[in-house]
Amino acid sequence: MQPPEMVMNPKQVFLSLLIFGGAGLLLFMYLQVWIEEQHTGRMEKKREQKVTSGWGPVNYLQPALRTMTTEKIQEHITDQNSKFHMPEFLKEKKENLLNSERPTRDFLTKISLSQAEDQALHKITGSSTSKLVEKHQRTKVLSMKFSEMNWPLDIRPLNKSLVRDNKWKNTDETQEKRRSFLREFCRKYGAVSHRQSHLFHMVSRIYVEDKHKILYCEVPKAGCSNWKRILMVLNGLASSAYNISHDAVHYGKHLKKLDSFDLKGIYTRLNTYTKAVFVRDPMERLVSAFRDKFEHPNSYYHPVFGKAIIKKYRPNACEEALNNGSGVKFKEFIHYLLDSHRPVGMDIHWEKVSKLCYPCLINYDFVGKFETLEEDANYFLQMIGAPKELKFPSFKDRHSSDKRTNAQVVRQYLKDLSRTERQFIYDFYYLDYLMFNYTTPFL
Repeated sequence: MQPPEMVMNPKQVFLSLLIFGGAGLLLFMYLQVWIEEQHTGRMEKKREQKVTSGWGPVNYLQPALRTMTTEKIQEHITDQNSKFHMPEFLKEKKENLLNSERPTRDFLTKISLSQAEDQALHKITGSSTSKLVEKHQRTKVLSMKFSEMNWPLDIRPLNKSLVRDNKWKNTDETQEKRRSFLREFCRKYGAVSHRQSHLFHMVSRIYVEDKHKILYCEVPKAGCSNWKRILMVLNGLASSAYNISHDAVHYGKHLKKLDSFDLKGIYTRLNTYTKAVFVRDPMERLVSAFRDKFEHPNSYYHPVFGKAIIKKYRPNACEEALNNGSGVKFKEFIHYLLDSHRPVGMDIHWEKVSKLCYPCLINYDFVGKFETLEEDANYFLQMIGAPKELKFPSFKDRHSSDKRTNAQVVRQYLKDLSRTERQFIYDFYYLDYLMFNYTTPFL
């Protein structure tokens, strides 16, 4: 006699499917939030390959999609006293300049459980499920409140009540022109359609000094080491900027970054603190980064970047160079920078300012320039009420015996490149040139 076949009641089948489906949905909700907060950096690296697609060097590239002649750019780039102009090809773009090449995702997926599903799940998993659902709902509510922020953030008039000296009149006028120029550029060409995308990445380069309510966006090779020293002094972590070593500045983790706060903390500081960014001529900054990282012994950049660059861009490289990564040539470095299929990812020292500080999403109250660094920095310190004796350091952070990278030094490096390669470099940094009104380099 054979045992009777087991036949499940349709209600049991439905209930089983409901329970397993609800549990899977709940797990998906939890993972969605966790992945969004923990892994935005990985997505940025993937997007970088798309952003730079087609911009590699000769013999490695397809033709550049956004190549602009020197004459066309020079026609439209004006000084800060003239009317704002832009190249015609930018006006014809249908998508936002700053966001069209970056895939977007909602900060949090809007998922809700029906009351019946929630009750069924509660019977199976108990109070832990309710706590997880409540946590998700609170996070979702806070995220929705944050998404209601006006992007770009409104520009507030600078508080100049603490500036007593008349000697800052010219500096103040220059500062207002820079802010107006950047604001006009962003108003016309930086419209934001996905304002809550990758929030934590957007603010990941911003340092926080709560005592004086300062937000400083770090741009490497534009005075950032000495700015971090200043922030440490303002924070009470040191008595003098001259007593802080390079390693303490960059590896001590004494300063807070804005992405270490929760959404409410980020929102509050972005809307109430004085936000500053200091920039530099893109070509000078690029050459400065190369000299610092590849012309001096470096236990990180040589094995990580140098070895990969030499392996891909130096035919018949010797065994020693392949093993230690030392001796990278500037032309090889440029081939790496412009290659749409880089053997190793980007680095903040030569990343575009438009992707480090997002100046059309975060309206900076103060725009300083490396070319007038001490003057701008000391004016800013007086404006925020820093101690009178605190002055911006003028010393060179590392390799003090080397000549500072200036226009003359840059020309020596560019002379070994072809005109096409120089044009590609400009195309790569063209947003930084336009946003901060830098003169088009001689190509």
